[in-house]
Amino acid sequence: MDVAAAMLDLAKRARKASRLMAGADPAAKKNALTILAGLLAEEPAEVYQANARDMDAAAAAGLDAPRLDRLRLTPAVMAAMAAACREVAGMPDPVGGIEALKKRENGLLVGRMRVPLGVVCMIYESRPNVTIDAAILCLMAGNAVILKGGSEALESNKALAGLMRTALARAGLPGDAACLVETADRAAVGALCRLDQYIDVMIPRGGEGLIRAVTEQAAMPVLKHYKGVCHAYLDADVSEDQALAVVLNAKAQRPGVCNALECLLVHADRAASFLPRVAETLGRAGVRFRACPRSLPLLGERAVPAADEDFGYEFHDLILAVKVVDSMDEALAHIAENGSNHTEVILTQNHDRAMAFLRLADASMVGVNCSTRFNDGGELGLGAEIGISTSKLHAYGPMGVTELTGAKFVVLGQGQVRG
Repeated sequence: MDVAAAMLDLAKRARKASRLMAGADPAAKKNALTILAGLLAEEPAEVYQANARDMDAAAAAGLDAPRLDRLRLTPAVMAAMAAACREVAGMPDPVGGIEALKKRENGLLVGRMRVPLGVVCMIYESRPNVTIDAAILCLMAGNAVILKGGSEALESNKALAGLMRTALARAGLPGDAACLVETADRAAVGALCRLDQYIDVMIPRGGEGLIRAVTEQAAMPVLKHYKGVCHAYLDADVSEDQALAVVLNAKAQRPGVCNALECLLVHADRAASFLPRVAETLGRAGVRFRACPRSLPLLGERAVPAADEDFGYEFHDLILAVKVVDSMDEALAHIAENGSNHTEVILTQNHDRAMAFLRLADASMVGVNCSTRFNDGGELGLGAEIGISTSKLHAYGPMGVTELTGAKFVVLGQGQVRG
């Protein structure tokens, strides 16, 4: 197969479909998602059979247990995908909405209208449920989407894409609005990255290597779902009981996700009282520590000295880097040097420092007295998300339906001419 030619044909079909989706009736889009929810709720045998083939091949290839778990489609996962379809279908349609309409001195009304991005190319790894989450958000926003999943999930993704095409057809929408790349050939990604005439934006979601490869090759804009090096800063004025519960949740609830806590910064005035409690409570949850020289004696036998590269590292494991700092300014400087613009939180009872931290910490979500785990589209009220953008242009943070649209200026006049 000529991969470049196949990707060109796919992109052309998606571009044609995107023009139809841009003018699609909101009711038709909602209907397509509702139909898809019903198809997923039926748990069709062909989806489970396809997933079983992927699981067998992945096990034979030696995939580790966490990746096998992400690959497996269970009734609970199918139900969650169906629920996401219904949730997104129930959201307001942003397309065509006019924002901030203002009257100029010459009588012109000037506003900005939400418009689809066009063709979105989503490149992702492992989890086949991303196929559904990404597609439904793009479709609700009036886009066409090209989906390039990992080779380990190819059969599962084909089966899910078949359900999407069925739902689109029943709703009177173009099937090419959701195109799946049906080859495992890695050359497909490079070919897609060169098709900026047809693809408006690339969204890579996966490991650091994948994101760097797409960013380096893409001729079109890239919305990066980059690594999550998330920090929590424990201020001198803090409720230790509240802070301990937050730190435990942020690190230990799901350590392998991008919004898990990776580094705890503790004010020197609180280190002696707080860090032994951290060692006991998080230690019971299986957490080990990479500690700076000042925190090492306070963290017990589960701590080892931190190497320089432990600060700024995404462990994806029950491992937490810990550093003692002398001020919030030092904490912010550490975050600026080692963070990844993903999620930062401050634990404090001091209002002024909380507000200053919100302004000065540079991340897609900054929180006060809450877990880093809340940086998630569902938790922030967006429904499903296509990813968490750590880029600042266009979208910053979880990307839902609205973030998959742009805005163009619209001008309403009554015959005005420019002097």
